[in-house]
Amino acid sequence: MFTIDAIHLREINLPLAHPFETSFGVTTGRRILLVELEGDGLTTWGECVAGEHPYFSDEMIDTAWIVTEGELAPRLLEATLEGGGSVPDLFKQVRGHRMAKAALENAVWEMTAQRKQTSLAKLLGGTQSVVPCGVSIGIQKSVEHLLDVIARELDCGYQRIKLKCKPGWDDQVFDAVRARWPEILLSCDANSAYRMRDFDQIAGWDRYKLLMIEQPLWFDDFYFHSMLQKRIETSLCLDESIRNRRDALAAIDMESCRIINVKVGRVGGFSEAIAVHNAAAERGVPVWCGGMLETGIGRAHNIALSSLPNFTLPGDVSASARYWSQDIIEPEVTVSAAGEIVVPDGIGSGFSVDRERIDALTVRRSSLKRKAQEKA
Repeated sequence: MFTIDAIHLREINLPLAHPFETSFGVTTGRRILLVELEGDGLTTWGECVAGEHPYFSDEMIDTAWIVTEGELAPRLLEATLEGGGSVPDLFKQVRGHRMAKAALENAVWEMTAQRKQTSLAKLLGGTQSVVPCGVSIGIQKSVEHLLDVIARELDCGYQRIKLKCKPGWDDQVFDAVRARWPEILLSCDANSAYRMRDFDQIAGWDRYKLLMIEQPLWFDDFYFHSMLQKRIETSLCLDESIRNRRDALAAIDMESCRIINVKVGRVGGFSEAIAVHNAAAERGVPVWCGGMLETGIGRAHNIALSSLPNFTLPGDVSASARYWSQDIIEPEVTVSAAGEIVVPDGIGSGFSVDRERIDALTVRRSSLKRKAQEKA
């Protein structure tokens, strides 16, 4: 049993190495909420993956800050913990705000791993020593430029290429990519950009032999995805629609998808991510780990999660250098020529935080302490 003595919130501003465009718009830099926990003589970190705007989900960094500072952090400071798995019960009175919850819960899991002198991956139930890596490529200024980007990523060893798509940036793109690389493992991600009127067009994508089509329809839908899945041979993958284990079970039972993307922030933390993983495994549905333009703190947590046995498809956990000119962890995440990341087997996540760089990037901070300390 242990307690958290202090929680420090920081907002850092970190420019991307390259602009990243999806159907939501173009991202050139990130405002990122980091949480730092102090307890039992240890310090651990978590990352909130909420964006600058409520576009991917109804959360954004400013709402996450308010809820973390005013609701979640005080509950955590009042608690006596057995481990990361005890955090969801502390937060259950607060509805939603899963990305804010995940940042704190994941940091508690990290502290638990350090206290137990074990790796975070092993503590979560991981069994894989390496994780296969794919890469997510945003919408580009031209098809020709996209082909150059894909060629570069393939040279780096990435095992799966995922293309962001939207109406007007789809068929001609898939045609060009398949003409040049007929056999590569290829998928697409629409981030909910299509509607029922597009069913016939999407059905035509069977000819591209895609690994999956990710979240083509509404962000909160199972029913119409089920209708679409019955019309096409290509597997649908759900991302935004899956908020928890119950959603995963509903989607599988409704045959709304054949693959699930697990994002630890989207489902509220490691505890629920493991539950989604287990539900899918029990029903023979593969999962993979999605990305949210994380810094190395969130990326390290994604690596640990990806070591669980049902993460059998290449995820979006790519190298730090793909997104950041300089990350905030040491060492930075690297991908081998075989397109794999080695899962650290040391204590905790296996990465250390570059506090000096975080200090230089910090634009806002707040600290909360356990009441017993305040009285002392």
